[in-house]
Amino acid sequence: MESLAERVRPGSVVYCALGSQITLEKDQFQELCLGMELTGLPFFVAVKPPRCAKTIQEALPEGFEERVKGRGVVWGGWVQQPLILAHPSVGCFVSHCGFGSMWESLMSDCQIVLLPYLSDQVLNTRLLTEELEVSVEVEREETGWFSKENLSDAIMSVMDKDSEIGRRVRRNHAELNEILVSPGLLTGYTDKFVDTLESLLYDTYLK
Repeated sequence: MESLAERVRPGSVVYCALGSQITLEKDQFQELCLGMELTGLPFFVAVKPPRCAKTIQEALPEGFEERVKGRGVVWGGWVQQPLILAHPSVGCFVSHCGFGSMWESLMSDCQIVLLPYLSDQVLNTRLLTEELEVSVEVEREETGWFSKENLSDAIMSVMDKDSEIGRRVRRNHAELNEILVSPGLLTGYTDKFVDTLESLLYDTYLK
């Protein structure tokens, strides 16, 4: 019998993680789960159990596990995020845009959907969505949260290869990724810093 991994198309899985600092309210957690379900895509969500719940399972929407069986997983424990993002089946990363996750998303080949909470995450999101145009942000409701429809729409806008938004962020991300992984980029900055420091010390104490 064909396994789930064999049935999943390359680049079709949506991976969602909101970091260790974020603990959702139960209704927010359920809206997140329902939004992932609404995409119709295979997905893997890694978040902490919501407030007033000891486990992920007890907080899931009614009938959710049965409806997404074989297609979606919600996990409440730690995961090796870089390995997940590097897996060929993963095509979209829904992130809170914390500093570490921001760089991991840029170094990956995944489409990026952002759902910031904290002030630094909001600034990171503005950089990626408005300045670099490599991602999209989930639209918020007046309550400050988002609907399952808004989450699903944001994901599908970048996963649709024929959409204008999807083409634009995919192209910009690929161009930026090529620069970031280019040989000597990071070591070049380090070498320049060392050379400048040596020159400063020489001019100050040895000249």
